[in-house]
Amino acid sequence: MALAAPAAAAGRDDARAARSSIVRDGFGIAHVHGKSDADAVFAMVYAQAEDDFPRIERNYLAALGRLAEADGEAALWLDLRQRLFLDLDGLQAEYRRSPGWLRALMDGWAAGLNHYLATHPDVRPQVISRFEPWMALAFSEGSIGGDIERGVDLAALAALYGGAAAPDPAARLALAGRMTEPKGSNGIAIGPSRSSDGRALLWINPHTSFYFRAEQQVTSDAGLDVYGAATWGQFFVYQGFNRHVGWMHTSSGVDTIDEFGVEVAKRGGVLHYRHGSKWRPVRQRAVTLRVRQADGALAARRFTVLSTHHGPIIRAEGGRWIAVAMLNAPRAALEQSFLRTKAADLRDYLRASDRKANSSNNTIFAADDGTIAYLHPQFVPVRDDRFDYTRPVDGSDPATDWRGLHRLDQLPQAVAPATGWVMNTNNWPWGAAGSASPKAADFPRYMDQFGENPRGVHATALLDTAAKFTPQSLAAAAFDPFLPLFDAQIPQLRRGFDALPAGDPRRARLAAPLALLEGWDRRWSSGSEPTSLAVHWGEAMWAQQGPKAAAANVPLFTWFDTRMTDADRIAAFDTAVTTMVRDFGGWRIAWGRINRLQRISGAITQAFDDAQPSLPVGFTSGNFGSLAAFSVERQPGQRCFYGSTGNSFVAAVEFGPQVRAWAVSVGGQSGDPASPHFDDQSRRYVAGDLREVPLTAAALAPFESRRYRPGAARPDDGVRRTAPAPIGDGRCLDR
Repeated sequence: MALAAPAAAAGRDDARAARSSIVRDGFGIAHVHGKSDADAVFAMVYAQAEDDFPRIERNYLAALGRLAEADGEAALWLDLRQRLFLDLDGLQAEYRRSPGWLRALMDGWAAGLNHYLATHPDVRPQVISRFEPWMALAFSEGSIGGDIERGVDLAALAALYGGAAAPDPAARLALAGRMTEPKGSNGIAIGPSRSSDGRALLWINPHTSFYFRAEQQVTSDAGLDVYGAATWGQFFVYQGFNRHVGWMHTSSGVDTIDEFGVEVAKRGGVLHYRHGSKWRPVRQRAVTLRVRQADGALAARRFTVLSTHHGPIIRAEGGRWIAVAMLNAPRAALEQSFLRTKAADLRDYLRASDRKANSSNNTIFAADDGTIAYLHPQFVPVRDDRFDYTRPVDGSDPATDWRGLHRLDQLPQAVAPATGWVMNTNNWPWGAAGSASPKAADFPRYMDQFGENPRGVHATALLDTAAKFTPQSLAAAAFDPFLPLFDAQIPQLRRGFDALPAGDPRRARLAAPLALLEGWDRRWSSGSEPTSLAVHWGEAMWAQQGPKAAAANVPLFTWFDTRMTDADRIAAFDTAVTTMVRDFGGWRIAWGRINRLQRISGAITQAFDDAQPSLPVGFTSGNFGSLAAFSVERQPGQRCFYGSTGNSFVAAVEFGPQVRAWAVSVGGQSGDPASPHFDDQSRRYVAGDLREVPLTAAALAPFESRRYRPGAARPDDGVRRTAPAPIGDGRCLDR
């Protein structure tokens, strides 16, 4: 499916460029405008390409199932997983069936990317040298780690379709012991009764892989006027606001991905599966993937993928095949994603949402009429609640089938609650509005699988106790350093310590570290030694208890509260102290000396270097209850921990006669290390220091650094650094 490179001029669209403009502010953020919405989309994606074309291409290689054309055999099963659900010929047909307004947007999107390539002949795409409008349908929802990624295990897929060794179930469970940041987010909305000025407030706080989205303002003469974070290569703002409403998405615990055991037999030489008393033919579809070889040539790999009415067959388990069911409605998802950006009130927002093409995101909503709301994902299949859909169910029993989708009024929600606030931290919906929350007893159990989490406990305490909020006090609350997980666990650690036998050598080894934790205020800071010790202890608890919780199908935070023993806590604490002594020579070390932000290249997968400059960071993983999340990687050969996931684009929004907003993004807008906007927000980011966002022409004028038409100039107006200059005035383990 690789496309030949066109002549450069074939990608130019000077007419669209003449109908659109780009203004870069002092942080390099693009404020784009077009005569029509499609012209605005043209300029929007062109500006994204200026900032980080490699991330755009990477996203579409993944979405189209074409990564192996760049990465070779290593990406083969990623591509097959994608193609189980996406038929590229089908997407082209879907484009032709789309309404005219949506086709116009997709046309503008493709034209913007092609115009960028035509006017930047020095840019060499890895694979996609020309974008076709239908490709926008392949990546239509915007989440990080979407349903396909969450629902299909690659090793098991390779075993089924490639004859590879079946994955070891124990090894799969062991992965649950590796602490990873929940790629979810926080969202908070404050109603007029709880705000100082009587205006609705919204806190936008996605926790994603760093540099995953572009910050932009997009306007048109047709009424589009939206600001926020757009996932690289998409033509809609995924999390943001317009003049009237704002929305923040958080990953949901609702069950929208189910597995069905399949009983298979050959009948008349044809593969069939049983459904009730009938046998149905297994659906078969040919998929051809192209895989880059060591010499650069592309080799074809052909597969016959199988499916039932539930969905694709993804693995073998216990003598059965397993089919998976999930949302697969790319056009509806793309329509919903764009139309919500033009909503004027909650009714408009729900009208767009009634396409039911959002399966993974809760929404925290606020509007200029004072309405605030918690909304559940709209794609929720109706099921028989007798069955446990957290495990594969018997697909041969028709009673396990999905029975359509729930109506929006059948889903958990909290609209204009009496408490005056709503929030979600990837926790259950039963605490979304405090005492005014929906009740679990009123809904099927599949409406949530996550349960409560420490961030939810933290947010609820802050929202319940504060009297009135301003945008600034809301931002301060979102950076509150309290860590409730440790506040709950430290007393139980003391109880376990006191139960140790008198002669146990751990008494002498752990007495002083325990005293350090007990004297701690449970609040992170870059200068805090107890934070370093607590984080190591938390990670040891994850490694020890995660596989057990996964095997028992119990949410980990529930497991910590109900199943973990005091002896387990002591063992994990001993591991933490031993690890710190081994790695740092002792268990007393300030958190900011080892917890660092570093950006030294534009690579999509960052390589970190203790010898290069970096910045200390006080906040830590959301797993411990930190609302401001900073999850780190430990790379071989490096002693310090470097952030790669967590707070990314964050914003506080105040609605009223004129919307106002304050925001900061991790690092900077550009992916080019030679750009001044590669890292110019880093110090603000680590300090939680949000900048006011210019949203009108008058507000933007003092900060305007360059105004141009797509194709006319680089975004930084030729201001280039002669060499990459990594952020920071210190290094790993500096005092």
